[in-house]
Amino acid sequence: MSRHVHLFPLTEHVLWFAPQGLKNSIEQLEDVQETFNFRFTAFKILQSSTPSDPSLKDKWNELQAMINLVDCCRKDVLAKIQGLLGRADTLRDLLVLELSMWQDRQRRACLGDVCDTSLQQLEKWYTESAEDLFRLLWLLRTLDELRQKITYEGDPLPLQLCQLKQRLQEQMSCLLKSAFVVEIQPKMPFPSRRPLLLKTSNKFSVRVRLLVKLMDQDHKMEVKMEIDRDSANLVGFRRFNILPSNTKTMVKDRPQVEGLVCDFSHITLKEQKCCGSGKGKGGKGASEGSLPVTEELHVITFTLDYCYQGLKCQLQTSTLPVVIISNANQVSSAWASILWFNMLGADPKNQLFFSNPPAATWAKLSEVLSWQFSDATKRGLDMDQLKMIGEKLCGNVGQVHGWKSQAKILSGSRSL
Repeated sequence: MSRHVHLFPLTEHVLWFAPQGLKNSIEQLEDVQETFNFRFTAFKILQSSTPSDPSLKDKWNELQAMINLVDCCRKDVLAKIQGLLGRADTLRDLLVLELSMWQDRQRRACLGDVCDTSLQQLEKWYTESAEDLFRLLWLLRTLDELRQKITYEGDPLPLQLCQLKQRLQEQMSCLLKSAFVVEIQPKMPFPSRRPLLLKTSNKFSVRVRLLVKLMDQDHKMEVKMEIDRDSANLVGFRRFNILPSNTKTMVKDRPQVEGLVCDFSHITLKEQKCCGSGKGKGGKGASEGSLPVTEELHVITFTLDYCYQGLKCQLQTSTLPVVIISNANQVSSAWASILWFNMLGADPKNQLFFSNPPAATWAKLSEVLSWQFSDATKRGLDMDQLKMIGEKLCGNVGQVHGWKSQAKILSGSRSL
């Protein structure tokens, strides 16, 4: 069982900034402003009715002291907001790092490693963080209402409040964008249950999840699915249509699945006909593209227009690259490509990886072969067994090994 350590301490609740203290400060500011308004109104009435009243000067000095108190309270509130936003930045960075660790575990799990790919704890952290940010946004709007009631020379609110609101909304957008993930990578139920390996006209499923469990009931959360959205540089690659539909509505807390999820089930890919040829390129020849079918990497992208409490932003996430075959005899070669890419590919969006695939060390190869063996037999390989396999298949295990020389080994790894 692969182990991982959360970056958050066990008492993670101490990390979540609670804007309750800020709320109290804003309420105190509101009380001071209301008192000032009352006394200022009384002063204006007295001034207009008895302009020679000797107490007017003292009352004016009292009002000046009160506006100084208002200014002090406003500066205190702004300082607290700055502190909360700084803390929120740190929390978001920790969350993104935790998420990247989860994505690495998911990637290894696709190759056969035994990993914890549950999102329950991350979903809890993301949702709590988003809830605090939305509370802070509501408090900023309350503060803006107080600004509209009283302003004065040197008032810090007009400039700083606008800047803080913009910074907060940027933080919220960044958090939400990172919270939209592919929870279950594309997989066919048959003939092969290997993830990331798809076959034209065969059904597959994929699931996306929004880790922030906050939604506006009046806003329909429709997810759009596209394949090879950024395909300008994919010269010679096949193109596909998504059937029966490429849109679906995200729902919250279904009986079988909790959270904000969208399941695309029973999806098929149909190869587009080539212009002028009258047919697709299922068995693509060398003249039709620089890469064979089993080395074409395709990326499925999901887009969601999110709206909650007046905040709108477009969220996007993508699958790991998939290999799409048209014939059953391409399964082994396609699976080898998936293993090689996920073993060495640093950029999950590098669809031209096999234009110049890097070499691998035996340490990398042996790790993946052990995962494959464990996935098939429920028992991993020990160091002596891996060494024996390495000497038999690769000769000198101390050398690096190129893609072409090792593709056959990986394509037969399930039968080792």
